[in-house]
Amino acid sequence: MRVRRVPVVSVCLALVGLAVGIPSAAADRGPDTFSFAVIGDIPYGPAQIARFPKVVDQINADRPVKLVTHLGDIKDGSSVCSDEYFGQVKTQFDRFADPLVYTVGDNEWTDCHRVNNGAYNPLERLAKVRQVFFPQPGRTLGRHSVKVESQVAQGIPEDVRFTRGNVAFAALHIVGSNNSMVPWTGKTAPTPEQTAEVLNRTAAVMQSIRDTFAQARSDHNQAVVLLTQADMFDPTVANPSFADYYAFQPIVQEIARESATFRGPVYLFNGDSHVYNSDKPLSAASAWTKFYGVSTPVENLSRITVDGSTGDDDYLRVTIDSRNPAVLSWTRVPFTS
Repeated sequence: MRVRRVPVVSVCLALVGLAVGIPSAAADRGPDTFSFAVIGDIPYGPAQIARFPKVVDQINADRPVKLVTHLGDIKDGSSVCSDEYFGQVKTQFDRFADPLVYTVGDNEWTDCHRVNNGAYNPLERLAKVRQVFFPQPGRTLGRHSVKVESQVAQGIPEDVRFTRGNVAFAALHIVGSNNSMVPWTGKTAPTPEQTAEVLNRTAAVMQSIRDTFAQARSDHNQAVVLLTQADMFDPTVANPSFADYYAFQPIVQEIARESATFRGPVYLFNGDSHVYNSDKPLSAASAWTKFYGVSTPVENLSRITVDGSTGDDDYLRVTIDSRNPAVLSWTRVPFTS
C-alpha cells in the first residue's frame, strides 16, 4: 500500500545495526527439486473473500506444488480488522493441503488504527494476529504442518526459517507503511510503544537474515529466498522520499551485505504494490541502490512482486531445479474461478 510522508525521526539511526541472537539450527529439509506457490494481498473485498475458498482448492489441485506462501495483507486497507474476519481467513488457511507459510502484512494490524478499520490499537491487533495465525510456533499452517525454525523466543513467531530443495528460506515480518512507522490516527509522530515494536522487530529481522545466509553457506545451499510483505523498492513511486522509507534502510543494507558475499542467487518475493514485477533492485542501474546508501551494487539479488488487490488474478508457481543455473524459475498461473 502507499504511505504518506512523515518526518524523519531519530529512530532511523537507532535502527541501524541492531541485532539479537537466536539459536541456529537446521530446519526441516524437503526434496531437491520441487515447486511452491506464492500469493499475496488476497482476499481483498467481498468478491475475493467469496472466491478465496476456490483459490485454495485450485492451489491444492496443483500437483507439483508442495508448499504455499502467503505474503501478507489478508484484507484490504479500508475494512475492519475484526476477530471474526481473522477467524474466517484462518479457516481457509487451514484448508491448504500443503504446508502454508504466512508472512504478516500491514493491513491486518499496522493500519488498523484507521477509523474505517475499527480504530484499533495496532499493537493489540498484532497480538491477536499472532494468537490466531501462529497457535503452534515453530510449525507451519496448512493440513500438512511441518517444523520450521521460529523466532518465538523473541516473541516473533511469524519470522521463520527453513530449507527446501537445497534452498534456504526466510519469512520476514517487514510491512508497508514505512515498516509501521507511519503515525497512528490523531498522532503527528510515532508513539514510544510503536517505535519500540519496530526496533525490536527490525532487530529480529536482521538477525534472521544473517542466520539464513550463515546456514545457507554452512549447508552449501544453491540459493536463498526471502519472503516479505513490504515492497521496499516500489517501481510505481517516481520520486521516493526517504521520510517514507527510512525504517527499511537497515534491513535493505543487511540484505545487501549478506547477498554480496553469497555465491548463489538471492530472491526476494514481496507483495504490497499489487502489480507483478521482476527486477534487480540493488543493481548498478537501480536508483534504489544509492537511495538506501548501498555502496556496492548487488547483482545476484532479484526481486519478484506478486499480483494483488483488485488485480489479483493469478498466483506464482515457483520451481526449484538444481540443474538450473538460476535455481528458481516461475510461472504466473491464472485463477480459474
